[in-house]
Amino acid sequence: MRTLISTAFISLDGVVEGPGGEPGYRNSGWTFKDIEFAPEAYEIKGREQAESAALLLGRASYQAFAPVWPDMAEFTGYKAMPKYVVSTTLTEDDLVSNWGETTILRSLDEVAALKRTEGGPIIVHGSASLNRALADADLIDRYHLLVFPLLLGAGKRLFSATDKDTQQLKLVEYEAYSNGIQKNVFDVVR
Repeated sequence: MRTLISTAFISLDGVVEGPGGEPGYRNSGWTFKDIEFAPEAYEIKGREQAESAALLLGRASYQAFAPVWPDMAEFTGYKAMPKYVVSTTLTEDDLVSNWGETTILRSLDEVAALKRTEGGPIIVHGSASLNRALADADLIDRYHLLVFPLLLGAGKRLFSATDKDTQQLKLVEYEAYSNGIQKNVFDVVR
């Protein structure tokens, strides 16, 4: 069984929308606007690329990342690994040709089947709606969260608001940085 890891830049109040400057969100770019850069806070991002064997994205995140990430030096690790996009609307013609192998998954059942295959960890970037659905289906095994000392109010949230049983998490790694960012790595307890 493969491990499914959700990784996110997240505000203290749970918002994950527009961290890098994506258009259409009032507070877009919040990860660098008011937070001093501390390179050590982002060490986990390089580790994620080195340790992951596949990348899983929702449709909107795929469409945001696919035109940019293939040519960025910071994301070369993701270029070589297989990518999976969960979408009921994308077609093969919508996929970019310069980002390596990409497979469209049509349902959470197909994600669950992917998890049952042999191979290393699968990492999920962005994809707020997909993350909530994966969590509700009990498919996420670990969270890598860089928590920013900001309250953003409105915006897409990482965690589901579904009325469900308590889900226990085990803190397995943490660190606080000089700029106020906190790294929290949680395993989902089953």
